[in-house]
Amino acid sequence: MIYSGFARIYDKFMDMPYEAWADYIQAIWRRHGCHPKLVLDLACGTGGLTLPLARRGYDMIGADASAEMLAIARQKTIDSGNDALFLHQDMRELELYGTVDAIVCACDGLNYLPERDDLAAVFALCANYLNPGGLLIFDVNTEHKFSKILADNTFAATDSDAAYIWENYYDAADKINEYALTCFVQEGDVYRRYDEMHFQRAHSAEEIASALMDGGLRLLAQYAELTFDAPKSDTQRIFFVAAK
Repeated sequence: MIYSGFARIYDKFMDMPYEAWADYIQAIWRRHGCHPKLVLDLACGTGGLTLPLARRGYDMIGADASAEMLAIARQKTIDSGNDALFLHQDMRELELYGTVDAIVCACDGLNYLPERDDLAAVFALCANYLNPGGLLIFDVNTEHKFSKILADNTFAATDSDAAYIWENYYDAADKINEYALTCFVQEGDVYRRYDEMHFQRAHSAEEIASALMDGGLRLLAQYAELTFDAPKSDTQRIFFVAAK
């Protein structure tokens, strides 16, 4: 199961710019005339984006397939004095109690979907739960990032009570990046080893646009990460904006 053992050290080692992303998402909402109150954070993980948005006054729902990641998100919410509803759900089986004003899916969650039809199915669910005029904002890792940055590289990091080794292999034919992740977490006087295999697919912009259409959503814009510029051939992360 992915994000089980690694969930315990995810926040320690994955230094993601969540506050900057929250600023950026708010800027996208303003740019496209969206003024949400109730927001779904799809594939929310440990709540890295859920909580900054909650602190800014949005009513937040977080959904994720990893119970371990959600447990950390819930505890962080309690510790921070904020409020959010967390749901243990795979995005392909999303089931909400009602509709929302906006949906965000950050940190390349959609790259975990292996097929273009999976994208269309998730987009159809998003369309079903979005209020009229609501926006879906999501980002994906690009093929350039998989093939030129991650490729066959190995990354590692250590801290006083944890460490990880992250090995990559990119299959250009299938457009699948394979992550072999080994982490060590201190438990008492010993370190416990956890091994996980992650797989992400490089979905092209054309595939995404087609899947959005099949899912009942309109593609409004594509932006290079944290800008309002058009993506380039060497862009590593693209943000997409779609509307109900």
